[in-house]
Amino acid sequence: MPLDERKFLILQAIIDDYITTAMPVGSRTISRKSGVGFSPATIRNEMSDLEELGYLDQPHTSAGRVPSDKAYRLYVDHLMKVGKLSSDERERIHDYMQSRGAQVDAVIRGAATVLADATQYTSVIVAPKLGTLRIRHIQLVPVAEETALMIIVTNLGIVKDALIRVPDGLDSDDLYSISRMLTERLADKPLEAVRQTFSELLRDAENNRRLMGETLRVIEKKLEAEDSTEVVVGGSSKLLNYPEYADVEKAKNFLAVLESKDKLRALMNRGGGMEVTIHIGAENGPDMSDCSVVTARYRVGDQTTGALGIIGPTRMNYNRVIPVLEFMSRAMSELLTNR
Repeated sequence: MPLDERKFLILQAIIDDYITTAMPVGSRTISRKSGVGFSPATIRNEMSDLEELGYLDQPHTSAGRVPSDKAYRLYVDHLMKVGKLSSDERERIHDYMQSRGAQVDAVIRGAATVLADATQYTSVIVAPKLGTLRIRHIQLVPVAEETALMIIVTNLGIVKDALIRVPDGLDSDDLYSISRMLTERLADKPLEAVRQTFSELLRDAENNRRLMGETLRVIEKKLEAEDSTEVVVGGSSKLLNYPEYADVEKAKNFLAVLESKDKLRALMNRGGGMEVTIHIGAENGPDMSDCSVVTARYRVGDQTTGALGIIGPTRMNYNRVIPVLEFMSRAMSELLTNR
């Protein structure tokens, strides 16, 4: 049985009402909506057909209907009209993000706060991947006999430091010269290229071979620590304000997912290169079958590096969430690229 224009119109009205109220929708409610123009009896017949087609569920015999995951998928793919942020909202978000500075961790935490507050759902931000990191500067600073502080600054503003042992007899001028040489040789290279360059340095080094080996070991350790890809959650308790999560077991399952960085990272990274991706209900797996996950990607330069997303009930206000995510994706990309 195909969906004709009347079924589309009634289904959209049911979804719009349920998104707002979280209450099962009856035929009289839909008949009173402006723009529908059908009698309750006609609407009841159409609702029965929609239920038979799998677009509606009836939680109780005498209750109204609620949309199914199949209905939400049809809604976001074909029926929904995506809203727009007002100029005041865009300006407030932009100003807030600019005030976070250019450090990646500050930008990410600020974005998580903005997303949660703007949508009233739980937000998740995944930090840039290891492959996007480039060394910008290396500095060796003497701090004690045979000990120096090595400071590594990356293109994303990430600063790493560690104490390393240096050969006896190297003074501050020697360490400055070595720092300058390392910066010149390693700047703007990814980790694999850094390893190759160090291989050449070790092969050619007549002196300070041990220092070069120790320096490479620390760089690998510090930069590979970023491979865990930090995951930041904003508004973790916001979903508990929705009636869908009044059930203790549902709430526990949701909070357990938020505590698993691996699961969150997997949820956020499903979109590939697509600008916005929406996964509804069972599409998220058994642990998140009561949720929808909407994700977008952000960039640093010409590379797609991280993800940001919203987790909410399946009756999520999609036409609000999507423009917020799109704007935040552009704002983060601009801020991180133009540091």
